[in-house]
Amino acid sequence: MANRRAVRVADLIQRMVGELLLNEIKDPRLELVTITGVKVTDDLSYATIYFAAHGDEARRDEALRGFNAAAGFMRAYMRRETDLRYIPDLRFAYDVSLDEGEKIERLLREVRRSDEG
Repeated sequence: MANRRAVRVADLIQRMVGELLLNEIKDPRLELVTITGVKVTDDLSYATIYFAAHGDEARRDEALRGFNAAAGFMRAYMRRETDLRYIPDLRFAYDVSLDEGEKIERLLREVRRSDEG
C-alpha cells in the first residue's frame, strides 16, 4: 500500500516540477532541462528527481546547482499547492540513461558500418 502511495506522490512531484520549470522558475541554469523521472522513498521522506540537460558535463553541473538553489522554492510551492501533509526532501540527480542509450546507438552504428565495409 505504501509503495503505491510513493508512486502517486512521485507522479505528482514530476508534474509539479515540470510546471514550475515552464512557468515559474526563470533560472538560466535550468533552461533546456527535462525531468525524466522521480523516485520517492516508501516512507515519503525523500524524492530523487532525475533530469537530463543538453550539453557537456559543465552544463549538467550548472543545472544541478540551479536545482539545488531552487529546491526550497519548489518545496514551498508544493506545500502551498497540494494537500500532502509532508513534502519530501528534494534531491536531484543527472539521468545517465539517455547518455548510455546514445552510447549504445553509436556503437551499433559503428558495427553496421564495419559490416558494410
